[in-house]
Amino acid sequence: MDEIIMSLFWGIFGLIIGSFLNVVIYRVPRGESIVKPGSHCTQCNHALKAWELVPVLSFIALRGQCHSCGTKISWRYPGVELLTGLLFFLWAWRNPAEPLPVLGLHFILLAVLLALALIDWDTMRLPDVLTLPLLTIGIGSSFFLPMGLSGGESLASAIGAGGAFWLIAKIYPQGMGLGDVKLIAGMGAFLGFPNILLALFIASLIGSIIGLLWMVIRGREFRAQIPFGPFLVLGAYATLFGGDCLIQAYLTLF
Repeated sequence: MDEIIMSLFWGIFGLIIGSFLNVVIYRVPRGESIVKPGSHCTQCNHALKAWELVPVLSFIALRGQCHSCGTKISWRYPGVELLTGLLFFLWAWRNPAEPLPVLGLHFILLAVLLALALIDWDTMRLPDVLTLPLLTIGIGSSFFLPMGLSGGESLASAIGAGGAFWLIAKIYPQGMGLGDVKLIAGMGAFLGFPNILLALFIASLIGSIIGLLWMVIRGREFRAQIPFGPFLVLGAYATLFGGDCLIQAYLTLF
């Protein structure tokens, strides 16, 4: 019971972090400060009051529109809040004995990955202001905290995965950008080997299936690029929450 209560607490904390992520997702690609000005309607600049900032509940109370001008609020705002809360709840529930500093680092990983996925979906860009700190934190923390990886393993995984995809990006720049490379290196720093390989396999598999379906829907001549970042994040999430089971299931086949 105590574990469920603590997991619910972290889930509620995740809702709050999700509200902040909405600010990050909107402002970072535009080069705006995530601190000033305070939260406001992007249409009429109405400064949001405290009761308008309660995750999910405010969206329901406002019926999905600005209290001042009536502009519709995207469903994605409460969606990001709910998803962040769910991710935090599930991680805390699955790892009840994790030390608080390590738990906090994993929350940072989950949150930054979500922000990067949505920014890449919106803009086809993975900003350095998020990918490079993720890489630095992943490697640095492994030297001082019991993250499951030694510092050397984290560094080697980041360099190995990032380096391999850096070569791919150099050979075929139309298919992969350097932002993807930095995200992969950051994932490698946290996941280590062989988990980073599993995450990349899942990302490539899902990305290929979605890409083929998109071409079928849009026609054979469809050549628009599809961002790879969201699929990398899906691969990372699948590995974080079920990587051991997936690897074990694969090994039992042989």
